[in-house]
Amino acid sequence: MEELEHTCPLPQTTLIEPAIFTPETSCECRAPHEKLTVEQARLGTPVDRPVRIYADGIFDLFHSGHARALMQAKNLFPNAYLIVGVCSDELTHKYKGFTVMTEDERYEALRHCRYVDEVLRDAPWTLTQEFLEKHKIDFVAHDDIPYSSAGSEDVYKHIKEAGMFVPTKRTEGISTSDLITRIVRDYDVYARRNLQRGYTAKELNVSYINEKKYRLQNQLDRMKEKVRTVEDKSKHFVYRVEEKSHDLIQKWEEKSREFIGNFLELFGPDGTWKQMFQERSGRMIQAFSPRGSPSSSPSREFSPSRSPSPPSRWAMPRTSPPSSPKGASASISSMSEGDEDDK
Repeated sequence: MEELEHTCPLPQTTLIEPAIFTPETSCECRAPHEKLTVEQARLGTPVDRPVRIYADGIFDLFHSGHARALMQAKNLFPNAYLIVGVCSDELTHKYKGFTVMTEDERYEALRHCRYVDEVLRDAPWTLTQEFLEKHKIDFVAHDDIPYSSAGSEDVYKHIKEAGMFVPTKRTEGISTSDLITRIVRDYDVYARRNLQRGYTAKELNVSYINEKKYRLQNQLDRMKEKVRTVEDKSKHFVYRVEEKSHDLIQKWEEKSREFIGNFLELFGPDGTWKQMFQERSGRMIQAFSPRGSPSSSPSREFSPSRSPSPPSRWAMPRTSPPSSPKGASASISSMSEGDEDDK
């Protein structure tokens, strides 16, 4: 159980509120604030003495590159407290150019970043020693590329020389300038998109001719989409028909093979029907053919031991004619006696 308790990570605290704004008067940190070196900060500080890190910027169109830079700053030291300074519209428009988002929108975007502990509004363009002492800042975090502005080759040069600079790495492939370049490059696409979503030509600063052109292009795109949808449905229908036809042909072939097999089994050379026909033909022939007598019958021969067969009842005995009437009557009486014996 003890091993499980040590290995199981503790649940993280759920963030339910945005970061606070820096008070305009002074830092609310009451702990003793002696100067720290990078090595001391990496070893860790007491709970009531966090390492106060400052990161500043414009943060227009707040994106993942900004968030990753702040994540690195927050994790530079074990006990870090991240303060993010956001420059106002006035300073930004003066030294860098126009922004897409207003300063209030940029402040709110930073407040809802999970790595930020405090947001300092209307941050200075150049950091002074007075500003660093007022907010009890230990280190300043930024990428290591020299940032030339306001007549200086690198606005962080004196911070680096004082040993208070900690570098972060930029995220390649994403920046505010890249996002604006995409929008400018595909201006017609986004103008048509917003017209289609209900924005007026006046809101988009689009001329009357361009508005009509964009609306016509949107109609053509809708027609193309309908044609593409019909084509897709037709392809799907044809595919279904081909699939059904294939199934029907396969079933027909199976039934045909089954029918041919049954036919051959019944009417083939050695089929059941031929056997039945042969059996019935044999029975009919046997029924209609006459019964033949024996080809040879034993011949009767007279044996000397046997007496000759008695004479037929109609055979007349050979007698001599009577010589007298008495003789004739005697012969008649003897014949009658012979008939009675037969009976």
